[in-house]
Amino acid sequence: MDKTLLSILSGLGGMIGWGNSDFFANAASEKVGHNKTLFWSQIAGLFLMGFFLLFVSSSFAISTPLLFLTVFCGIMYAIGYLFFYKGFEIGNVSVISATINIQVLFVIAISFFIRGQELSRLQVPAIALLLFGILLVSVNFNDLKKGSLALLTGVKETLIAAVIFGIFYWPVNEFIVEKADWILVSFLIKLVAIGVVFLIAKIRKQSLSISKPNKKLIALITAVGTFEAVGVLSASFGQAYGDGIIVTPIASALTIVTVGLAMVFSSEKINKIQGLGIVLTVCGIIMTAL
Repeated sequence: MDKTLLSILSGLGGMIGWGNSDFFANAASEKVGHNKTLFWSQIAGLFLMGFFLLFVSSSFAISTPLLFLTVFCGIMYAIGYLFFYKGFEIGNVSVISATINIQVLFVIAISFFIRGQELSRLQVPAIALLLFGILLVSVNFNDLKKGSLALLTGVKETLIAAVIFGIFYWPVNEFIVEKADWILVSFLIKLVAIGVVFLIAKIRKQSLSISKPNKKLIALITAVGTFEAVGVLSASFGQAYGDGIIVTPIASALTIVTVGLAMVFSSEKINKIQGLGIVLTVCGIIMTAL
């Protein structure tokens, strides 16, 4: 298969997987909190990863330096998602889903300046469009009219997550999966992430048990983890055999899926400025992949 086509399809898989996962993660975080949602959904996703690891031809060979980098990735992955799901817990799903896309800018910058991948003519204006779109989505313009500048609820946490994902997680993950088995790496990262969330909860003396879990809640959290694992596997495969500078922007267009689901099933309400910001953000992401 053509490398560019493989990158596009892998990015689309990531977009669909993460888009659905984020929609369900917002609902789960509001019900049981971001810590419990992340912990149990990652366990659900780990089972899917384990299935792939056992039944898909994989190599278990990984060098010590790459193993240490994988552990680092798992730590960054866990911390990034804790902030991201916190944003879902306290913020608006459409705003949070659009804001996280700023991670693309960091990934592109590192791909260009450090990894030597080239930018297309459309990617430069796309970056400007993406920045402007996220500005429209995340800033509280009612406060701005009063002379003060404030971010909408949950945006601060999401921006922190975007920095972690864009600078530490995705660039390092792309480097690792180019040199080690992509399924093994994804499995190990999830395993480390589960341990990190558990350790943080113990240090903070927070319980990770869910009181009175019902079938709907279990199905909801399972859906979060399963779709997120699909997104990770698809994007990791694309990074291993395609071009990360194409895969990541397309996968980051998950906002289309998340916001679409929110508007249809959750009667999500956004104002005209936020709607314009989401459209510009998505357009900017799509243009970065051209």
